Amino acid sequence: MRVIETEIPAVKRVVPVRHGDARGWFSETFRADILAANGIANGFVQDNQSFSGPKGTIRGLHFQLAPAAQAKLVRVLSGSILDVAVDIRRDSPTFGRHVAVRLDAEGGEQLFVPAGFAHGFCTLEPDTVIAYKVDAYYSREHDRAITWNDPGLGIVWPVAEAEAHLSDKDRAAPRMADLPILF
Repeated sequence: MRVIETEIPAVKRVVPVRHGDARGWFSETFRADILAANGIANGFVQDNQSFSGPKGTIRGLHFQLAPAAQAKLVRVLSGSILDVAVDIRRDSPTFGRHVAVRLDAEGGEQLFVPAGFAHGFCTLEPDTVIAYKVDAYYSREHDRAITWNDPGLGIVWPVAEAEAHLSDKDRAAPRMADLPILF
């Protein structure tokens, strides 16, 4: 397993090694010791999975406030996504910047999104399944969102606004500039 820093060093790409033969392949998708040696020492407490039927489904940009702020380790089990992490830590030198990474089931690469980041993704093909670990339990009271297409963030999404499949919650989410200091 390799851990690679992105343009925002707190966000990391995790690339499991696949060992293959005529039957297929085997891969370790989580190794606490290797992750900890690379700065990811989170105690993950919950596994989540989502299924998105249509291509162009947007989920996000979601985050939880302290004391329930979550770090996530995201991977794709079926299909592919554009996975996005936005730095919402006000005192960070990368505040307001984002990392966008293509993840797919074929490659098995994962993205580590630390607490203090809003997270979202867009499905690039139908019937996409995502699995992710979090290091804090879900809390409806602390759950928040930023609108996915906030022009102030400059995210280039692979779907037009009129074609995006969104939840009512995501459709009504505010822009980042309209939020108070969060982190």
